[in-house]
Amino acid sequence: MSKITIPLGPQHPALKEPENFMLVLEGEQIENATINLGYNHRGMEKAAEERTFIQNMYLLERVCGICSHSHTTCYVTNVEEAAKAEVPERALAIRVLVGELERVHSHLLWLGVAAYEIGFETLFMYTWRDREQVLDCLELLSGNRVHYSINTIGGVRRDITPEQKNEVLKRINFLEERTKYYIKVATEEPTVRARAANVGKLPYEVALERGAVGPTARASGVKRDVRKDAPYLLYDKLDFNLITHDSCDVFGRVVVRALELMESYKLIKQVLNYLPEGPLTVKVPPRIAPAEVVNLYEAPRGEDIHYLKTNGTDKPERLKVRAPTLANLQSVTYMLEGGWLADVPLVIAAIDPCMSCTDRAMVYDRKTDKTQVYDWEDLRRLGIEAYKRKGVDFSKF
Repeated sequence: MSKITIPLGPQHPALKEPENFMLVLEGEQIENATINLGYNHRGMEKAAEERTFIQNMYLLERVCGICSHSHTTCYVTNVEEAAKAEVPERALAIRVLVGELERVHSHLLWLGVAAYEIGFETLFMYTWRDREQVLDCLELLSGNRVHYSINTIGGVRRDITPEQKNEVLKRINFLEERTKYYIKVATEEPTVRARAANVGKLPYEVALERGAVGPTARASGVKRDVRKDAPYLLYDKLDFNLITHDSCDVFGRVVVRALELMESYKLIKQVLNYLPEGPLTVKVPPRIAPAEVVNLYEAPRGEDIHYLKTNGTDKPERLKVRAPTLANLQSVTYMLEGGWLADVPLVIAAIDPCMSCTDRAMVYDRKTDKTQVYDWEDLRRLGIEAYKRKGVDFSKF
């Protein structure tokens, strides 16, 4: 049987963001797969060097819509550590609360996407309908449904009233009952098992070797969660279980996320009933002494890493973001190889990829064997010149 190579993406109905998968097929079976990235680079790390620490908080919130609180929390923790600021405990508790609500939002959204990819559209409609409950909670607490902007350097912007607490608890109790139904569906529904079991296999050893993180790793039996391994905020004072599964396939990734929802509800209730009294913020100077800081955060998709270098000014000298999708993409080629073409969209969706979080760019000059460094003005000039060649002049904007 002859082999053929087909491209999946960068534009494809199964992909919500641009990336390219080159698949070598023998019949309908995938013999080899490679991933090509870089279609969605936005230059945010470089842009951060031209903005103040406060301005960067709102820039980094837009690294990802679903993980916006994850990125800002990891970033402001770096700034606060560099400034040697002691954040009030009440602010830390509110950050945990919003972080777990964000996890619920992300996992419900993903469960709907997974259901859609296997053709289970009823489950897709159910989960996205119930997802509105957690979005309403986030809007109630922060004023926003996607980019919550609850963080500020030194604490949080808004407090929680008793009325808000009661409303959130009411909605969480509703979601808890609904999630019990989803767990039953995920573990017992023949349609889910038929389409997800033994698909996208990632053995424990390979998950470790390729650095998988988050639910992708935990579904392969890897007991790794930043909230447990290196507790931040108030996670060392909270009671919750680290969820793993040993099936090492898409089915395991469904089960892990469904069970993690129940743990998030438990955490949300603990925080709302714990909420220590005290201030919401402490003052942090606009200029921060030279320092280098790295912090980790367990985002819904997995381990998020931020690096910050300060130099005594009101702007960072260097800022680096390693989002969890970049770590998990190393495992996707393994998951695809040996599988079937019809399962490709589901296998890719199973890591919950976010390409806008992941893409980075580097300019390499082959003649000099060196990388080229551009500042923000250079990037703007190159962008204007590129659009001028297409007949559009942005130089006046």
